[in-house]
Amino acid sequence: MALPTTYTQAFNLLADFFSKIRDAQAPPKFTNQLLKDMGFESSNHRPFIPIMKSLGFLTADGTPTQRYHDYRNHALSKKVMGKAIKEAYSDIFLIKANPTAADRPLIEGKFKSFHNASEVVAALMAKTFYALLDLADLSSEDSATVAATPIVEKPAVEEVEKQFGNKGHATVGLHYNIQIHLPATKDLEVYNAIFKSLKDHLLE
Repeated sequence: MALPTTYTQAFNLLADFFSKIRDAQAPPKFTNQLLKDMGFESSNHRPFIPIMKSLGFLTADGTPTQRYHDYRNHALSKKVMGKAIKEAYSDIFLIKANPTAADRPLIEGKFKSFHNASEVVAALMAKTFYALLDLADLSSEDSATVAATPIVEKPAVEEVEKQFGNKGHATVGLHYNIQIHLPATKDLEVYNAIFKSLKDHLLE
């Protein structure tokens, strides 16, 4: 999903909630009863489960995934969350690679237009996103959108230098294979942002 519909009015408790699931054992199934047992008894807390599903922490039937287990490692939890929200909210990160508080109006507008949501709901979606963003480390390179891989490796260059010398007549060129992974979305704004970025950074 390029932009999830999940949100909660209790977004200010998401940090406490994810702290508790990180410090407890993973259950066979994550249920509403378990949520209550953890102290989240309000109806406003029930969306926490759909949010975990949209982040890839739970399967559709509530079974913890490998990502859930990885998150329980304190040394990795922020990077795990970073990768999760980059996948779940990929349309936002294609527009703003490092969203800040100043980007809130833009992000609320994105939720509003993408889901045809009201201003109130779009604001709650954005607040949920920012609450998760506070728990994440976005520096992981695993979720880069564009990857450039050199085809000519260093050993090949060194072999040419041996044969011709550093001042030889051989010209060694590096060629790059650019792979672009486009998201499944009907929003033309997303594709425009991708190709504008390519033009600005790769083609000029």
